[in-house]
Amino acid sequence: MKKLVIMGALVGAIALFVFAQPSSAKESDEAEIRTMEAAMMTAFAAKDLDHALAGYVQDDTLFVFDAIPPRQYVGIKAWRADNEGFLALFQGPVKAEMSDLSVTTNGKLGFGHNIQHFSGTGKDGKPIDLTLRVSDGYKKINGKWVIVEEHISFPVDITTGKADFSSKP
Repeated sequence: MKKLVIMGALVGAIALFVFAQPSSAKESDEAEIRTMEAAMMTAFAAKDLDHALAGYVQDDTLFVFDAIPPRQYVGIKAWRADNEGFLALFQGPVKAEMSDLSVTTNGKLGFGHNIQHFSGTGKDGKPIDLTLRVSDGYKKINGKWVIVEEHISFPVDITTGKADFSSKP
């Protein structure tokens, strides 16, 4: 009887270890991605493009559908040039905020979505106020999570055909 109790406890401990590992690894992966996304937003607010783009795969495999033309950007160089143009729209500081970040991972791949809000003063002195919907595809490469695919969009008012830059849920 004593052997059965010990054997049962041992099997239970092994099962707990086996089933707890993926959950804690998954939580760790999701936390790493959340930290990366937050750092990128902080860097955008500081107009620090090197750090703002550090969370993306740094080669020509990056694929981005942006909300503005051209329709797509392939590779980090093209995405960097687009973001240089975006930050150049602002005179002075940029306010960059993220909300509603949802992240799901399975060990090597993940996806997430969030809402990003950018505001500030344009070069023309007029206010800029943009709310974007962002969906990201993540991949763990050499132990580090990076964005390998991104899709940015605005809701569109079907009756006018115009983008809704300040949409609320």
